[in-house]
Amino acid sequence: MTAPETAPAPADSAPAAAATDARTAPVAVWQILEKLKGQDLIDWRVAPVEGRASIEERNLDIGFPFGWYPIELSAKLAVGEVKPLRYFAKDLAMWRGEDGQVRIIDAYCKHLGAHMGHGGKVHGNLLECPFHAWRYDGEEGVVQEIPYSKVIPPQVKRRCTTTYPVSEANRWIWMWYHPEGAAPLWEVTHLPECSDPEWTDFDVFEWKVYGSIQNMAENGVDVAHFKYIHGTANVPLGELRWGEWGRGADVKAKMGTPWGEVDGQISYDTMGPGQSWTRFTGICETLLVACITPVELDVAHTRFCFTQPRSQAEGERAGLARAIIRDICKQYDQDKVVWDRQKFEPEPIICAGDGPIADFRKYYARYYVEGQGKPAHLVKG
Repeated sequence: MTAPETAPAPADSAPAAAATDARTAPVAVWQILEKLKGQDLIDWRVAPVEGRASIEERNLDIGFPFGWYPIELSAKLAVGEVKPLRYFAKDLAMWRGEDGQVRIIDAYCKHLGAHMGHGGKVHGNLLECPFHAWRYDGEEGVVQEIPYSKVIPPQVKRRCTTTYPVSEANRWIWMWYHPEGAAPLWEVTHLPECSDPEWTDFDVFEWKVYGSIQNMAENGVDVAHFKYIHGTANVPLGELRWGEWGRGADVKAKMGTPWGEVDGQISYDTMGPGQSWTRFTGICETLLVACITPVELDVAHTRFCFTQPRSQAEGERAGLARAIIRDICKQYDQDKVVWDRQKFEPEPIICAGDGPIADFRKYYARYYVEGQGKPAHLVKG
């Protein structure tokens, strides 16, 4: 993320000044976006990308990194409600039992293959198949009841389907994904702003990106692209933080505002590949909860959730608060233009000034099961 554009460039700016001003020198991808406004832009963000190369041609057949991933806003799943899901190239069924707990299992009934996310019912805390009312629990992956039969077949009295660990935090339902079914290795990080009544409800924006979460994650440390995709005047540099399962960066910048220049900071953090958040301070306090979940090997579902202090979002700086959100979304639009057709380069040619991409790959490889993806996640040399 770069510093938000908070003030328009003067109309009489000199050519020399314009060359270093992101707001007066549009870069190439902007030409694709400049005519998209309002509903047309919203539709473009989730529209299918036709004619893209295959998963194999783009080297995207590398599996999914394991971790906690955001699935749905908690408020959008009521007690007694069932929803079908499609993530990690799997059909899933999610429901909230009468005890208020959310459960997720593989969608297809072991009886005759009905998709339990479509027409399934909640029976107490069990998921009832719409075809013959076989009732599954969400913990052990077994059939607990068959209302028309006195005997439950032994094959389904023991674990017969996959269940997934679920957590609720930051107003979201999170699912733990691991290709071998391993238990969670860390917890979802709770962000205090998300439960603070003095902060606004989420302002949510949505995209479908037709690329891999690997390429999208690398984008965060690819400092050179900020100038050529986002049109920044220079390459932003930040202080990187690397942990066992999380990482982050702090970028400090001078930001122009109607009230003069202020010291600002952008702090970006992740916990695993599926949870990331960014705090913007200086102009208007803003928390971005970035919810990115793989759907297929070449499709990722993105939802950006913004919250700000009510005193700022509803006060004299309300316009500025909206401008920050608008600018962040614009930058994501610009990245999407590239991501939608980007190939994964197993052995990239890295040059000075690219940023710590090689180090990032070595770090990120920990989220893949050995043998699942390509060993080229680790840059050789």
